[in-house]
Amino acid sequence: MDKDMHKRLDQDTAQATDEDTGKAMDKEITGQDQQRAGTQVQKSTQSRPRQDRSKDRRTRDLWAAAAGLVAVGTAVVLGELTASLVSPTVSPVTAVGGAVIDAVPPGVKEWVISVFGTADKLALLGGMALVIAALAALSGVLEVRRRFAGVAIIAVFGAVGLVAVLSRADLTANAIPVPVLVALVGIALLRWLIRKLETWLPDPYGAPDGATDGEPAAATVPPEPDPSETRAAAQPVPVVAPAAETSPPETPAAARAAEPPAGEAGPARRRFLLALGGTAAVAAVAGVLASTLRGAAAVVSDVRSKLAIPTAASPAPPIPAGAEIRLDGLGPLVTPNKDFYRIDTALRVPLVDPAQWTLKVTGLVEREIELDFATLLAKPLTERHVTIACVSNEVGGDLIGNAKWLGWPVRELLAMAGPKPGADMVLSRSTDGWTAGTPLEALTDSRDALLVVGMNGEPLPLEHGFPVRMIVPGLYGYVSATKWVTELKVTRYADDVAYWTPRGWSERGPIKTSSRIDVPQDGRSVTAGTVVFGGVAWDQHTGIGKVELRVNRGDWKQAELGPGISKDTWYQWKLALPLTPGRYEVQVRATDLEGVPQVEESAPVAPSGATGFHTVRVDVKS
Repeated sequence: MDKDMHKRLDQDTAQATDEDTGKAMDKEITGQDQQRAGTQVQKSTQSRPRQDRSKDRRTRDLWAAAAGLVAVGTAVVLGELTASLVSPTVSPVTAVGGAVIDAVPPGVKEWVISVFGTADKLALLGGMALVIAALAALSGVLEVRRRFAGVAIIAVFGAVGLVAVLSRADLTANAIPVPVLVALVGIALLRWLIRKLETWLPDPYGAPDGATDGEPAAATVPPEPDPSETRAAAQPVPVVAPAAETSPPETPAAARAAEPPAGEAGPARRRFLLALGGTAAVAAVAGVLASTLRGAAAVVSDVRSKLAIPTAASPAPPIPAGAEIRLDGLGPLVTPNKDFYRIDTALRVPLVDPAQWTLKVTGLVEREIELDFATLLAKPLTERHVTIACVSNEVGGDLIGNAKWLGWPVRELLAMAGPKPGADMVLSRSTDGWTAGTPLEALTDSRDALLVVGMNGEPLPLEHGFPVRMIVPGLYGYVSATKWVTELKVTRYADDVAYWTPRGWSERGPIKTSSRIDVPQDGRSVTAGTVVFGGVAWDQHTGIGKVELRVNRGDWKQAELGPGISKDTWYQWKLALPLTPGRYEVQVRATDLEGVPQVEESAPVAPSGATGFHTVRVDVKS
């Protein structure tokens, strides 16, 4: 009986051993199948021609660039929308743009204005958009090739935006978190889109996440063996001779692993494209909302439209008969608001609520004064026609205009404050931090230097300084015509400098006698016979005495000069000349009321205004 029992136990043990051995062999074969399947996938990838893999990489990079554009673009637009709600005066884009304007060398500024004129800010925004787009696309490409490389670029975006925001004079606490928000949203969107792209288009070179081109993938670490498998492996295993084939046969599991999952590429592609398109749609909607909120200037624009400016206590004198010369192509004597030039450093028009506006007089004064908008409107206001010009106006340029301004004389406000002896300059400051240094004498003498609230019979347009700006006859705008003005600091030139002075411009900026030919324009063809020339001349606060023309450097011929509105405005002129067929060079010069002719020698606008005779070339045909 004992022998039978031992025999049965031996048989059971042998059977169990055989079963364990078979399971171990099955698992070993399965592992070999999986290893061969993985090897076959790698061989399949690596066996593709390098040209095809390069093409796949380029396709992947293009979609990654699109993901970067959409991610960063959406973040920037959402940042602008957020800023329009919590910080209307400062946003990341305007802060960076303002910092660029502040840092750009004067020569570059003059080149931009000479090329783009009053569209200089649009050109700057366009240039910024191109730079942001290029870096955004680069962030997508880098992110798909090496994780967090693209994220680093967006983080730098955020840091630059934060520094720019913190540097603005009109900074508010609400503006500080916005660039941080932009960076975080951009990073999150980029990672989300790149993950979806990697699901659809894996790296054709087979590099795992975090590996670079040419680096081998990390070796696969085998799993910890099961204890039962260890025991089974300890049992003797029959030795099976290998088959005569040179490579292991392809099993069904290996074949399936070597092929992409059926139907997987299509859904992955759709998921990526839906994510990309949906994010872009969000950006478009946010952009429309941000543009609506900022473009309408909401409350401020509505307040301006309902504002009734007072009647002037001292109205503008009537325009003299004959002051406006009727001639086709010659602009109006008084420039309409919509056509008036705009040159300033504000990338976005500051929005100042008149109810919150105040003007402070500080510095070297006996009494500091603070003036609000209602008090200013209650003052006896003066109305005058005054021509103002930008120092960047080239010879023959159009950065000049004439308007009817309504405001309170600055000299009366300064008289209330009482400037102290030794003061010789007033540093006026805009709400966005821009400053102008004006000679104290020009603000306290008899000229009509005004704190302006109205322009051509209506409240100041937003882009021209609403609710209050300065106008000073006889000085270029960069030293006098401060828009959105909030402070007048009485000081000394030796103690303070204005915005443009350390950038290479002269301190005081008096207007130079100038003239311009408007009709016919340079390069135009005209019919032989009597050709009528016309244009404008100016020397604000001194006045124009005469205008002359010469043809092909011949004798000067005096033109018919309109009487002008006042010595603070430009004058229109015209002259009819008999011309036979041919090509002619025509030049103009003006002489002021003191008998001093304008300077013939050509000089650039920097540092104190351009000089030279405006010259046109006319082709006279029979």
